[in-house]
Amino acid sequence: MFIIMFLLIGAFFIISQNNLALKETGNLNKFISLYSSWFGRILDNSSNAVGYVIKMDWLPGQNSTKG
Repeated sequence: MFIIMFLLIGAFFIISQNNLALKETGNLNKFISLYSSWFGRILDNSSNAVGYVIKMDWLPGQNSTKG
């Protein structure tokens, strides 16, 4: 449900920021282009974030101080 809401809010944001009336064919094509570009950037950023998380050292280290 969260993902669908996020995608819909993104679509409404693109429509409002570019003053697109989707009833017109040219605007619909422009919306599809802008939305696919936005969605592609989300996928790229998500893959970068996942790659960063995977590369992190998640195992506990040895404590260098003895006490």
